[in-house]
Amino acid sequence: METQTTTAKKNDTHIDVYQIINEKVIEQLNNGTVPWRKPWTEGGLPQNLISKKHYRGINMMLLSMMGYEHNLFLSFKQVHDVGGSVKKGEKGHVVVYWSQLDNKQEGTEPVEENKDQKKKSILRYYYVFNVAQCDKIPEKYLPTARETKELPSCESIVSAMQHCPSIRHKEQKAFYHPKEDYVNMPKKRSFKNDESYYSTLFHELVHSTGHESRLKRETLTQMAEFGDDNYSQEELVAEMGTCYLQSFAGITSEFENSTAYLQGWLGKLKGDKKFIFTAARAAQKATDYILNVPDQKDVPERQE
Repeated sequence: METQTTTAKKNDTHIDVYQIINEKVIEQLNNGTVPWRKPWTEGGLPQNLISKKHYRGINMMLLSMMGYEHNLFLSFKQVHDVGGSVKKGEKGHVVVYWSQLDNKQEGTEPVEENKDQKKKSILRYYYVFNVAQCDKIPEKYLPTARETKELPSCESIVSAMQHCPSIRHKEQKAFYHPKEDYVNMPKKRSFKNDESYYSTLFHELVHSTGHESRLKRETLTQMAEFGDDNYSQEELVAEMGTCYLQSFAGITSEFENSTAYLQGWLGKLKGDKKFIFTAARAAQKATDYILNVPDQKDVPERQE
């Protein structure tokens, strides 16, 4: 199975990875499902069965929305390396990753360039299969009854955030104030339950990670006005980051969809095929910051 680049040719056609993934997300939205609001509490965080590494960013969202009992995946080569096989008729799921190449290399088109301009990042993809799509996987690799792990409390997530902005309860509305670096929240009793309160707080804390003293996210620091491109991107970052944190905390009751909401995101995705990628990467960085996760690369270094 050959890794493809964003512009690699296959059968004289250009393979556009951005377009492939964007169409998958749009298909989900058209079906009334918001993929980044799909909680993974039941199936576990998407993970490679062999390396035990968790998939991150856009890959975490893509794999968790498939609805498998166990979010455990293998590459085609890994399946065969352990003596297994893919069931007849099963189709693999796309996983993407970045590969750095020298600018002198030909046949690829730069997607992102490093500051030193010596290397360029190419978006590549390959396929993985869920354990449910495979036969003859040795039992030592297969999941047993998963141990119930104690989920972190919402308050422990908030209190553990490094350089957390001050949280005030002075006005009956929720917002993050970038210039003064504080979050305002309505009093907890104003919400129907604690889950609603913390879901709203998570949203504002994700915004706060973009502050210049933290991740210095341009969609926050350079936001001009309500409705501009940076605003739309920043809101999706906060939305996705909130959903990640909700799932980490075991909150599944606050995932709600609306027709207006779906149409709004559909319009953005149809207008910019890179929109979801940029937001997913930023949301992962924001949640890593809040959860104090050390810097790490997205899982799919190629698993083949």
